[in-house]
Amino acid sequence: MARLLFRLAQVPDDEAADIRALLDEHQIRYYETDAGFFRVGLDAIWLADGAQEERARELIREYQAERAVRQQQNYAQLVEAGQVPSMWQHFCAQPIRFIASAVAIIFVAGLTLVPFVMLLKIE
Repeated sequence: MARLLFRLAQVPDDEAADIRALLDEHQIRYYETDAGFFRVGLDAIWLADGAQEERARELIREYQAERAVRQQQNYAQLVEAGQVPSMWQHFCAQPIRFIASAVAIIFVAGLTLVPFVMLLKIE
């Protein structure tokens, strides 16, 4: 019976390709499904044979641990090189979008807090 192995929703293309290559390298049979035109399905990698599930999951766990270390090192290098934009750089790049986002956050926070403020006024 088929077993869901790995959901592909919001997974970077390079990570999905690495997972496919990893499964191919270890001769684990799998197939993919996509969500379809109306996005009601599931983007995922499925195992054709549930007997290989534990081995496949362990391979993916190891891969993701290695990937996390690589991504953290990459981010640290970008920070060290000064290539990670600061909040001021985000503001300078798109000031209208930045201000609109800030106003939206304040508006939603205000709407959320209104009932509690009203309770304080009643008592």
